[in-house]
Amino acid sequence: MRGVGAPGLRNRRTVPFDAVPLERVERFRESVLEAVSEGWRLISLFGMPEGSDLTRLVAILANDAAGELDATSTAIADRYPALSADCPQAETFEREIAEQCGVVPERHPSLKPLRRHPPDHAPAARAARAFDREAYPFARVEGEEVLSLEIMLGYQHRGVEPLLERLERDRAVLVAESIAGDAVIGHAGAYCGAIEALGRSRKTPRGQTVRGIALELERLANHIGDLGAIAGDMAYQPAAAYLGRMRGECLNLLMTLSGNRYGRGLVRPGGVAFDIAPAMADEMRERLARLSEELNQVLTLMFEAGSVQARLEGVGVVPRAACVERGFVGLVARACELPRDVRHDHPWGIFRFAHIPVATAWAGDVLARALVRRLEIRRSLEFAIEQLGALPKGPVRADCGSLRPNELAVAMVEGWRGEIVHVAVTDSAGRIRRHKVTDPSFHNWPALALAMPGNEISDFPLCNKSFNLSYAGHDL
Repeated sequence: MRGVGAPGLRNRRTVPFDAVPLERVERFRESVLEAVSEGWRLISLFGMPEGSDLTRLVAILANDAAGELDATSTAIADRYPALSADCPQAETFEREIAEQCGVVPERHPSLKPLRRHPPDHAPAARAARAFDREAYPFARVEGEEVLSLEIMLGYQHRGVEPLLERLERDRAVLVAESIAGDAVIGHAGAYCGAIEALGRSRKTPRGQTVRGIALELERLANHIGDLGAIAGDMAYQPAAAYLGRMRGECLNLLMTLSGNRYGRGLVRPGGVAFDIAPAMADEMRERLARLSEELNQVLTLMFEAGSVQARLEGVGVVPRAACVERGFVGLVARACELPRDVRHDHPWGIFRFAHIPVATAWAGDVLARALVRRLEIRRSLEFAIEQLGALPKGPVRADCGSLRPNELAVAMVEGWRGEIVHVAVTDSAGRIRRHKVTDPSFHNWPALALAMPGNEISDFPLCNKSFNLSYAGHDL
């Protein structure tokens, strides 16, 4: 994105917050729209109080082809011309900003409540302004075919961002790994990435490798579990039973590594809290090799069954053009032949040195999303087995110093659902002034709404499971 005076943020580095340009609203809008038209993606857009009566909007954009990030901002009063009128990628972000900051994005195409909770990032002069949380006009349709799907969320809102801004890092990391209970490693890694960038922590090669292994174990557990649930939703019970058991084996491997089946307590600022002893590494490799053999048999049986293919093919299609326009991420995008993957486009940690090929399909339907999961399972198994056999020597954790004042840091992790982004901004004393979290479900819930029209109501459970989005990750 042109016009930013600081060097590119890359994938998890910092820039002085003062170097993020504070543009006039018109120039801010033009620069974001220009960047998106040139192929950049809007990965985060949020508001933060600026003085007693203004709100600063901050936009973070990614150029996946070049592996670059950039940022720009503007100050607004109580309203501004909506980006989403011309940039659909901003639509959900601006609904969130209206709710959190008490401002009005004018000409927004669908300004409805997002989580239906009071503003928690509004300037003092507007903190009492109530966003009408119940004003949610549903469309009414009847019949067996889905004509329209509107998804109303907000029931899992816990105030995650204010907690991350208020708590010390030892307690805040507990909140980060609780954002989405099945993405503990992903969110803890993104949180720690932002804190480590601000604290100039140089993690050890061994610590980075252990993090990468844990992230892929988390991906394996969830992808295997999702394929089992998809099999269950179409009454293909042999695969449902076997894959459910195999998911448990991946969770048990995480417990072997961290003492917890979901990996809580493992990822901490500066690295990881637990090492992998040689005997443990050998045991984990043997268990993963057995799992690989078993999975190959079950998945071959499942995907070669004509009844399975007939039930999945053509259901819940997300067009590729919609992925580009709306900025969908993760396996939703990759199932539409868009190779978006942080491990490839914005690599850090072990993924700078050990590359996992990006798995894609082309049809954008339930079958394509299932096939992407199958490919990623195989490649995550290969990665984990290889890294467990070649762990670097040295400690697994390094010091993480005090946070630098007046800086902005962006950390990106390819969680199993897709791109997780944490943006942290510090004040003049080095305290967290704003911590913005974007879970992949925030981007992808509109994709489910887009996929359902034209399908039968009975297709909804199958289609919904093929996305398996997080309520808690969206609602924060």
